[in-house]
Amino acid sequence: MKQRGYVQVARLSGMNSLEVITKELLPNLLPYLVGTFVTSISAAVLAAIGLEMLGLGPFEAPTLGMTLYWVNYNAAIINGWWWWWTPPIIVIAVLFTGLFLIAVGLDELSNPRLRNRV
Repeated sequence: MKQRGYVQVARLSGMNSLEVITKELLPNLLPYLVGTFVTSISAAVLAAIGLEMLGLGPFEAPTLGMTLYWVNYNAAIINGWWWWWTPPIIVIAVLFTGLFLIAVGLDELSNPRLRNRV
């Protein structure tokens, strides 16, 4: 991005490197940084739930992954015990939907091409 025209114009106008970074580069990198951050959070949560569901988490901690581990261990789906597996699935779906909506909202806020014209 340092070869872009607006960065070169800022340098030619007398801005030092720190001013170019804070006034020109960071506002243009904000949508990418926010998207990467939310994606990283989603991946970390999904990895933690997946590892705990495989039995690689602490057994005494009541987490979503361990709840799904015990659902799998006790064959709750086969036995028809829907009240064991429905709440964790709903919580995971709401969590990931919320993270996705946060990413979309922050992208609309920081990306001038996606802003609604009033």
